[in-house]
Formats: sequence, C-alpha cells, structure tokens
Amino acid sequence: MKKYLIQKDDSLSSVAERFSVKDAQTLRNFHNTHCPLEDLLGYDLVPGKELLIPQEARYLKENEEVSHPFNGYDDETPSVERSHESEQEETDTKKENENTTGSSGLHEGKYFVVQKGTCQCNQGFKFPKFRVTSHQKHYWNDAGGEADYLAVTEDDTQFDPPAQPFGQCRLKPSSGGYLPCTYAPAGKWTKAYEKVKVMNKSCITEISELLCTSGGKITILKHGQQSEPGKSHVTKASTQEQHVYNPIIDFDEFQEESGTNYGMAW
Repeated sequence: MKKYLIQKDDSLSSVAERFSVKDAQTLRNFHNTHCPLEDLLGYDLVPGKELLIPQEARYLKENEEVSHPFNGYDDETPSVERSHESEQEETDTKKENENTTGSSGLHEGKYFVVQKGTCQCNQGFKFPKFRVTSHQKHYWNDAGGEADYLAVTEDDTQFDPPAQPFGQCRLKPSSGGYLPCTYAPAGKWTKAYEKVKVMNKSCITEISELLCTSGGKITILKHGQQSEPGKSHVTKASTQEQHVYNPIIDFDEFQEESGTNYGMAW
C-alpha cells in the first residue's frame, strides 16, 4: 500500500488508471477500508488529501505492474528497499485479514445480531432494521421461531426499508440539503464471528462492520435480542422464592429441564 497526494483535476478513474488499479470503485473501496474514519471518500477527490493506493495483485489490472510515481522505473528501486516494501505488504495483508475476520477474543461477551436489530451509518440519519435473506432456519434466543429473531449472517446486507435505508447522506450535500441515501454494500460484513456459521455463513455480532460504496461505514446500533434467563440464572435461583412468585410452577423440574443461553458469542 502506498500514499498518493491528490492533485487538482484528479479523479478516482484517472488515479486508478495511473496506478493500474482495476477501476475507480476498487480504488475507493480499498481506501475507505484502510483509511481513518475522517478520511472516508465519496465520489469526488479533495486536492491536498492523501489517497491510499493498493499494490497487491488482486486489486490491479492483470499483467500490469505499478510503476514508481516519480521516475516511472520500478526496476531502479534498490533491492533492500524493495525487500522492505514486500515485508510491509505482508504486514498490511495480515492486518487486513484480521480486520476482515475478527478474532474470537473481540467477540467474547458480545451478542449475535437478529433481524429485528438496528444499525447505523456514520454518514446517515436513520436506523433501519435488518432483512435476513441468507437463510430462514436459525433463530437466536427465541424458542418460538419468530422471524424477528432470525440470525443475521455476513451475507445479509439488505435492510428494512430497502430504499434509502439511512435517510439522507452527509457525503452528498446540496443547496437544498443532503441528498437521499443511495446505499450499496461494498461486499460482505467484516469482523464476523467465524466460529459460528449458519448455512456455511459466519454470523455477525455487535462489533461487525459493513462499508457502503458511497463512503459510509455501517455498524450495529442494537443487536435486537430479547432478554431471557440463561442456565446460570436458573441454577442460582431460589426454589422457595420462585414458588412464592409462581406457585403453579414446579421450579425444581424447571431447573432440570432448563437449557443454556445460546444468544452470546463465547
């Protein structure tokens, strides 16, 4: 990855062409994935700001190499410097993979997200619910199997409402105010919990993130699960007290039949 100082009259397409990046959308997605939150890009470039340029083959046009932005001859780069750049690329790749999958430690104690949960975009004004389309089989923390509690996976990038889910977009100011949201997901949810899968798709938790091609970052606002007692709560509860509250229930029998709370990522 290298940094490029944006010049006047530069566009995403012209910069992508200069550095042999596949296309403008690939360049914008790469920059928005790796840049600080305040440097997220919309459709127009701002002269004087830095643009992150990918150098890995998967982001570049086939059979083309990126030349040095100043002298135009990559083969004149000293071998020691080139070795350092290779090591840096490997480090960047490892960091990118970590950001994409997320470690299990980060998910510890976090709730899985269900369809009735809500999310937010750092460039939007509304908070839509999820729309699960990847499956109709697994529910978190709901014995009745209500659609509201369908598990959200990394492939579930649609929302309710489907049109302009985040209202207006701060990246699109106009004389009459902000223009409507034109949400389009840039791939799948990142930081998904890979140890738990539904239909071979990783489930998302409260720390998962999703990028929009317009430049917004989408995060979880509410996981949406209902509050239910876990096995530890039932085990520690006093039988005598519960008999006072619920005299018609055999609480000893209920303790034996109670299961584990599967609503959290452990």
